[in-house]
Amino acid sequence: MGSAPYIIYPLGDQALTIELGKKIEEQTNQRVMEVFHQLQNNPIPFVSDLIPAYSSITVVYHAFAIRKTHPGLSAFDWMKAELTNRLQQKGDGAFSSRLIDIPVCYDSELGPDLAELAAFAGLPVAEVIRLHTATVYRVYMIGFLPGFAYMASVDPAIRMPRKAQPRPLVAAGSVGIAGEQTGIYPVNSPGGWQIIGQTPLPLLDVSQESPCLLEPGDRVRFHSISMQQFNQMKNSRSV
Repeated sequence: MGSAPYIIYPLGDQALTIELGKKIEEQTNQRVMEVFHQLQNNPIPFVSDLIPAYSSITVVYHAFAIRKTHPGLSAFDWMKAELTNRLQQKGDGAFSSRLIDIPVCYDSELGPDLAELAAFAGLPVAEVIRLHTATVYRVYMIGFLPGFAYMASVDPAIRMPRKAQPRPLVAAGSVGIAGEQTGIYPVNSPGGWQIIGQTPLPLLDVSQESPCLLEPGDRVRFHSISMQQFNQMKNSRSV
């Protein structure tokens, strides 16, 4: 990290946040991932979880154990001092970014908001699909639901705000747009993103050691498939 700017502030009584910026931008998120992996590779005692986000990392720690081991200091002050020391060092934060191809069927049956988004953008549906598949997206964070990857940045021409009234049920695998972000619903759930298609791939498999298909720092490229291909891929998974 060196001299890169950051602030550290408490988040409740057993966590704190390291804030490295305030925007959705690749350079800031790259710093987030470097710090995340540095802390994973060289763990600080009493830390129970590290949660990377767009421009910050939340550090969850055992406050009671810190106070017992280091009396006279608050748990937050001790952890802040430890992190400040680490952030001033040049640590091992190297990581490999995976490129993952995800098939998406943009048929109107699976993308109920695609036509509305195209009208909003003043573009043919085919052009919306072309623009959505032309970008390689960065996975900035996992949140909202287990395995839900927040990805950016969507082409400015097809950015559309979230729905004013969320749907009570969005099908697992649904691909949506919300402003600058695109994402995939890993399980059936309520949701307010503009749904433009669906992937037959499972985003979450709790039987696996790494249950989430996508992880922060991954790069994702979508490609269009037909309804027939979608059904074939879906059916092959259920056999």
